[in-house]
This record gives sequence, C-alpha cells and structure tokens, in this order.
Amino acid sequence: MNLIEKEHEVILQTYKRLPIEVDYALGARIFDKNGNEYLDFLGGIAVNALGHSHPEIIKAIQEQAPKYLHISNYFYQEPQIKLAEKLCQMSGYSKVFFSNSGTEATEGAIKLVRRWASDKDKSNIFAFSGGFHGRTYGALSIMDKPLYKEKMGPFLADTFVIKYNDIDELKANINEKTAGVFLEFIQGEGGISSISQEFAEELIKLKNKFNFLIVADEIQAGTGRTGDLFAFEKYCLRPDIITMAKGIGGGLPLGGFLVDSHLESIFEKGMHGTTYGGNALACTTGLVVLNELEKSVFQNVKDVGLFFINELKKIQEKYPQLINEVRGRGLILGLSLTFDATILMNKLLDKHIITNAASGTVLRLVPPLIITKEDVKLFIEKLDLLLSEM
Repeated sequence: MNLIEKEHEVILQTYKRLPIEVDYALGARIFDKNGNEYLDFLGGIAVNALGHSHPEIIKAIQEQAPKYLHISNYFYQEPQIKLAEKLCQMSGYSKVFFSNSGTEATEGAIKLVRRWASDKDKSNIFAFSGGFHGRTYGALSIMDKPLYKEKMGPFLADTFVIKYNDIDELKANINEKTAGVFLEFIQGEGGISSISQEFAEELIKLKNKFNFLIVADEIQAGTGRTGDLFAFEKYCLRPDIITMAKGIGGGLPLGGFLVDSHLESIFEKGMHGTTYGGNALACTTGLVVLNELEKSVFQNVKDVGLFFINELKKIQEKYPQLINEVRGRGLILGLSLTFDATILMNKLLDKHIITNAASGTVLRLVPPLIITKEDVKLFIEKLDLLLSEM
C-alpha cells in the first residue's frame, strides 16, 4: 500500500490533494519520493513567504526548540513580545492578539466588532461576494461560498454578503445599524480580484457618516505579498482592525489581528483567548519573516512581481482567445482564463509546476516571496508551450 492509499484509509476525504508524495522541499522547489522536482508557485497557499527550509527559519527553530515549545499564555514570553513589537513598529498599529490561524483571527475580529458596537445600537456586519475568511461559523457567516456552507446552517444573525466592488450596493446597504465591514483588498479565492480606489473612497465616506469599523482581511494578501506589508496600503483608508495569518509564521501555524489605538481596551481580561495562539516557536519564525522582509524580500517582491506581471501580459497578448486578464499585484497574481483553470493547473503539474485554480476560471499564482526571475522565466516558458498546444 503506497502513501496515497494509506491516506485514504485513515484521513477524512475533504481535500483534493495533488498526486505527489512529498519527500522534502527547498527554496521554491518540492521534491517527491521518486526524485522528481517541482517548481512551487503555490507556496503552501501563500504560507511559505521565505520558501521552504529557509536557513534563518531553520536556525530560529533550532535555537528556540530546546528552550520550550509551549507553556501557555499564562506566562510572559520573549518571542511573543518581540514579534508583537516588530509588527506594531512596522504597521503603525497599537496592539496585536495572536491566534493559530486566519479563521481564528476572523472570529476574534468579529467578536471585537460586536463588543465595540454593543452599546451603540449596531449589530450588522457586512462582507463581500467572492471573499474567503475561513471555515468556522463566524467566518462562514460573512461568505457566499455554497460549497462551504450547504446544509451547515444556521449561521450568525445580522451578517450580510453584498456584491464586491459595487458602490451602489454598498451605499444601499450600509447605514447607522452597521457595526463592521470585512473585506479583502485583493481576494485570494475570489480570483485575485482587487477593489477599486473609488470603492475604497466611498467606504471611507460611509464610515465617516455612520461610524462603523473596517476590518482588512490581510490573511493571504498581507505579510509582504504585494511588496508592502499589507495590501490596503495602496489605498486611501486605514482599517481599524487587520487580520493576518498564512505568511506571518513562515510555515508554522500563526495568525492574529492588529488593532488601532481606539480599540485596544475593548476586550477585558478573560474575554478572549486561545491555548496555542502565539506559540513561541511560531513567533520565533514570524520574527524571522518580518526581518527578512525588511532586509531584501520587500524589494524582491516588487522587482520580480513587476517582471512576472509584464511577462504574463505578453502571454495574454499572444493568446487573447485563452486569457482574459492578468490580475493582482506583487506576488499575488492571477490569470483570468476563458476556460476552467483546473485544466491548465493539471497540465502545468504534468510539467512539474505547481499552481492552483481559484474562482473557477482563474489560475492563482502565489509563489514564495523569494522566487527569482529565472524561476519566472521557466514558468513562462512552460506556460507558453502549453497554451500553444491548446
């Protein structure tokens, strides 16, 4: 019985796994047990910001692991505090709460919004079509993905999903009962769609008029993936809360949310918590990620990202009957296709390149942030060959 057959025997079949038995991974490459090499343009679904087995990540793990792995949040822990200091310094936000994952960050943010609004006669929370905020009940309540929600209700009351990037629908729904608005400035699972500057400006006008909280979901598009720490930095607004996860842990489970100063006292002691959140090992690797971003990775994302976008646009011009649009910024990119993206994803996998399909017809490209122009050239070469055959 091989590894794939064993997996079917003992694990609930909730994932559409790629037919690869992984042996090890290094940089932007994954190697299977047969010695095959794959170029990784999925990056653990935007988790491996520094690639696989980054030497500074390994060093940090080796230094922290002998000290302690878990002691609970009853204790003061230097790795947590150092990471929090760095996040607040880099973001300009006041305080952070650490979780294990993005969906837990979403749950905490929902609770914070509701707690803030509890004495203001506000309860409505809005999010947008195509968004993805996690798999728990609060997160699912502010999403419109039928596959994830079918026959699992009821969900949270006073939660609504309205059309992404639709200013008229935004104005028609937001009012004095609005407590919070959750949005991804670049949607990951939503097909690498971005909000417009006009939409952001209207959201600010409505916030000034009705006094609600804006929550930026930076779980996938944050932690340097756009070339800035967060995707919202391109826009004219400052969110009250920022949720984050994925790349922040450098491969270990870590999430959290940042709050602006006016929200830092909303939760009282004991009101919110987590057993594992802010785990010392994950915070140690998280600090490595932020330090490496500042050293060289921010610039690499900008340089390689621009090169990648330009190369993809050349491919689009060459195959207009197959590619509608090149989407995204930095190293969160998408090819909007005229056909099912899983077809191209599978063909690329046959060429030993790992990608992902999102929103049906979009090929999602979220490689490690240390990807090189040479890696991009190899990807483009194989993509060109496949599209020419199609």
